[in-house]
Amino acid sequence: MASEHDEGRSGERAASQDGAAAAGRAPDQKTAHPETGGPKTADPKTAAAVAAAEAARPQNGESVRVDSWIWAVRLIKTRSLGATACRGGHVRVNGERVKPAHSVRVGDEVRLRHEGRERVVVVKRLIRKRVGAPVAVQCYVDNSPPPPPREAVAPAGIRDRGAGRPTKRDRRDMERLRGLEGLASARRDAETRP
Repeated sequence: MASEHDEGRSGERAASQDGAAAAGRAPDQKTAHPETGGPKTADPKTAAAVAAAEAARPQNGESVRVDSWIWAVRLIKTRSLGATACRGGHVRVNGERVKPAHSVRVGDEVRLRHEGRERVVVVKRLIRKRVGAPVAVQCYVDNSPPPPPREAVAPAGIRDRGAGRPTKRDRRDMERLRGLEGLASARRDAETRP
């Protein structure tokens, strides 16, 4: 049995399609998105994902936990990692360290330190369930600094495949490159002791 609320929505859709036809557009042609102001996606998969995200939104008056939200918008891989990051002090909401159960609201600034990078995002939409990446980026405004270039973070001491086991000289060179010279000298001292 359809409720009055559902009937009102179907009436709105019909009215919008009539308005589109009057404006000379096809009824299924995409127009501006009502919340973001940007164009709606023409891809049916993304449109279905957006609809699923809208269905996952909390009802009026309900809130979303910060660990659940950062997982849902794909800033971290699992919700338990989000809870661990909150407990470790790596998540801040509006400048304050928060617990995993802290409620997030639209307009809050969330700072997350994860995998050697700090992410700074402003909450634009509240969702509970994890969504695809194209939909997830619509739920926040990313103010993060750009990641460091890959050349600056090049790993030291990578050997060619098939080169075999490193010799003692190779190992010392790799330790020197990594900045572990103190460890190398301690090993040498231990080797020379009787």
